[in-house]
Amino acid sequence: MAAEPLHHDAEDGHAAALRRVVLVVAALNLSYFGVEFAMALSIGSVSLFADSVDFLEDASVNILIAVAIGWSARRRAQLGMGLALIILAPALAGLWTVWQKLASPVPPAPWPLTLTGTGALLVNTVCALTLARFRHRHGSLTKAAFLSARNDVLANIAIIAAGVVTATLWPSAWPDLIVGLAIAAMNADAAREVWEAAHGEAKAAQA
Repeated sequence: MAAEPLHHDAEDGHAAALRRVVLVVAALNLSYFGVEFAMALSIGSVSLFADSVDFLEDASVNILIAVAIGWSARRRAQLGMGLALIILAPALAGLWTVWQKLASPVPPAPWPLTLTGTGALLVNTVCALTLARFRHRHGSLTKAAFLSARNDVLANIAIIAAGVVTATLWPSAWPDLIVGLAIAAMNADAAREVWEAAHGEAKAAQA
């Protein structure tokens, strides 16, 4: 009989640890959102704009996870489907900025693009590594947070590459535009994965 309270204590400890982690990740994302958004506007970068919106989305996702940790499986699954739609937002924002940029295809300043992407890479790597040990707990919620952070790391590597290519090989708006489209595609795919996981959890909870 003593095993059950110990089990609950362990679960409560994991939940408390996860809540602390996602709040730290949310704070990091909010902080760098301001940096990247300001730079995106300053140099006219599609990829930085899409990635900055992604930082804001990540902060929202992690705050919602912190709130929902103690919820029932059914309510967490419903929130997971909502988070899938939130993850889709940067994809739509990226497509809109690509469309706007096509009207005036001026390349962004390459070295500020590269440096800002490097800073974003450092922040997102810390977030991804921090969330990695929780990615198989709490279903679609932590899956959403981990996939967002992992995709951001890949996006930041692409942004750095776009800056280097623009500076050295192809002084055009197209490297930035291509990366912006790639970020939109990655976010759309992550939204699909989270939606499918949450939908499966909702069906299991009903059964």
